[in-house]
Amino acid sequence: MPIIATWIRQCDEHWFALIFARYPHLTVHNARTRPVDLEKVDALMLTGGGDISAGFLRQPIADPSLIVDTDCARDEWEFKASRDMLFSGKPILAICRGLQVLNVALGGTLHIDIPGHDNAERENIQPLRHSANAVHRFAAVNSSHHQALEKLADGIEVEAWSSNDGIVEQARLRSHAFVVGVQYHPERDPLYLSLFADFFDRIRDGG
Repeated sequence: MPIIATWIRQCDEHWFALIFARYPHLTVHNARTRPVDLEKVDALMLTGGGDISAGFLRQPIADPSLIVDTDCARDEWEFKASRDMLFSGKPILAICRGLQVLNVALGGTLHIDIPGHDNAERENIQPLRHSANAVHRFAAVNSSHHQALEKLADGIEVEAWSSNDGIVEQARLRSHAFVVGVQYHPERDPLYLSLFADFFDRIRDGG
């Protein structure tokens, strides 16, 4: 039975439980609640949460007070898991904070504070524009965050931007079979089931 490694906050578990219920053939190991042997997992899902701790960022921080709700234990686990899964070529789906972790792990930087982008937890009101190569195309998304990608890491190709301010909302690592990141929250609306289906199909089919 394929195994997915992840770190899911308690407040988000109910969202993902609805998603995972559709895929009973998958086993999910939440590193927040139990140890995970990364050598035995088949894929990684990086989920939403608080800010990445300043010590893990690859940029000077002018105002450290803007970095909030950090969790160093989570940072350590997710950055190690990202490196291991990228090295092994296994599928990765990165959501919100997860996209930021992926970008930083590969050498990119973040916009540390973006006022007004953390108030659309469920409403799909953020219009997008897409690249010609975008695989998943959602007209508008439920983007809810106060940080975002700034300098893109090498190899990350943007598939969608906010139509309002150009913030990266969807990206892909083209050098891998499946490494996809989104700034919005696909777990919160059935609109995005195709994104999860794409990810889980890759796991079932062996990447």
